[in-house]
Amino acid sequence: MAWVLFDLDGTLTQSEEGIWNSVRYTAEQTGRPVPDAETLRKFIGPPLQGSFQKYMGMSLEESAEALKIYRGRYNTVGLYENRVYPGIRTVLRTLRQAGFHLGVVTGKPEKPTEGILAHFGLRKWLEVVNCARDALSGEKEQLIRDALPEDPGEVWMVGDRCFDMEGARRAGVHALGVTYGYGSEEELISSGAERLARTPLEILRVLCPDMPLANGAFLSMEGMDGSGKGSQIHDLTETLGRYGFEVQVSREPGGSPIGEKIREILLDPANAEMADETEALLYAASRAQHVREVIRPAVAAGRVLLCDRFLDSSVAYQGGGRRLGVDRVLRINEPAVAGTLPDCTVYLDIGWRQAMDRRLGASVPDRMERAEDSFHARTEAAYRELVSREPSRFLVVAADRPRQDIAAEIAQKVLARLMEIES
Repeated sequence: MAWVLFDLDGTLTQSEEGIWNSVRYTAEQTGRPVPDAETLRKFIGPPLQGSFQKYMGMSLEESAEALKIYRGRYNTVGLYENRVYPGIRTVLRTLRQAGFHLGVVTGKPEKPTEGILAHFGLRKWLEVVNCARDALSGEKEQLIRDALPEDPGEVWMVGDRCFDMEGARRAGVHALGVTYGYGSEEELISSGAERLARTPLEILRVLCPDMPLANGAFLSMEGMDGSGKGSQIHDLTETLGRYGFEVQVSREPGGSPIGEKIREILLDPANAEMADETEALLYAASRAQHVREVIRPAVAAGRVLLCDRFLDSSVAYQGGGRRLGVDRVLRINEPAVAGTLPDCTVYLDIGWRQAMDRRLGASVPDRMERAEDSFHARTEAAYRELVSREPSRFLVVAADRPRQDIAAEIAQKVLARLMEIES
């Protein structure tokens, strides 16, 4: 049996935005000067009531009232002003797959701690969460001791501040300091860190160097030209990053150096005489390189590969639009994809005429976009056939609404699917 206990702020999540905003709010509400950036950093780690006394000159009674004001904002708004560090999801999944027992010990109270872990989908990997019981508690030594069963075996405490390292030493467990958080390398070493990790993935190099990384995921986004894929991919990437997913964006045709050269040929208006079969084969050739050079390595490295178009586009545009047939195009692409298919696909559902009006209003049309109206109508129909064939893979989102409404629905559906994949 082996245990890994994590601090929360500065180790699993980059929490300064919510904490600092709530400290600023507390200062304003109590008529105190707003602390400068250097002082604000000191509020992350130790118990807050003591920090109000130490850094803002409050009495015990004043700090108790300040803590109520702080929590009024933090527990409703501030805890969501947070980001999971890139790579942490892969670390937790990989450690679990390697057989480690995982927990969190933090000086934060239970309510916001559990709220953060649940909101960002981290709670499912943790066997124990041990928090401060009151405003003046939160000593890491006791939190560590209380979190562990009898005879826990090897135990590592992972944290970013001296409180974590000193608590680990006093509790008789190993101390692993992370320098990507709020403490310096000098602080961690002087307070007892046995090993250091400069990125989340370096935690794995210390604790289980031979364990393969937990796989990431492969997502694609589809829709008619002009459906808004580019802006929605941008928004989704930002949202997934806040949840700690390491997102790598790619596109088809293209995505690799060879694929990008093929893309130039495919979309060049000068190639108007290209045979439909040539077009389908070129798309498949670009895809074969993309799968092997980009998609599979990204997923194996624990990242989320988010692709602007994939196989479904060929099936819709060549199979439907060019009338080559859905099943024929699928057969052409079998050796290209060789079983590598998206875990889920967002389909931006909008009629082809409305989408094309948007597209033509934004830029000069390429070779595909210059096709006749009937081509685009057949392409839309082929997309709808694909959705009906695989309703569990497609996440259908109406794309004829304001951008922020579309983005919110995509985020909700994709996050739910990714967290299913992680479980």
